[in-house]
Amino acid sequence: MDGPDDGRLHEISARLHREDPRFARGLGDGRPRRPREYRYARAWLLLAVALAVLGAGISLAHGLLVAAGLVLAGVAGELFDPHRGTRHRRAPRRF
Repeated sequence: MDGPDDGRLHEISARLHREDPRFARGLGDGRPRRPREYRYARAWLLLAVALAVLGAGISLAHGLLVAAGLVLAGVAGELFDPHRGTRHRRAPRRF
């Protein structure tokens, strides 16, 4: 028997398969995986590269390497935010 919420559940399931198929497949197999927004491998790799560039810039006293390392560290920090794509910017208030 189909209930009134079955259509909504099918819609949610279809959206989950479309947005993150690896996570949905893991749920179906009984071995759930982290959702896409909580996978931080790239962020950790970029942070390691940023720290290496920053360290090289400090040891060589090269300002451009220091600046590049700081910028890369900032980008890596932004990648750790799980809700970075869902934030809405507020429109400026009109007076």
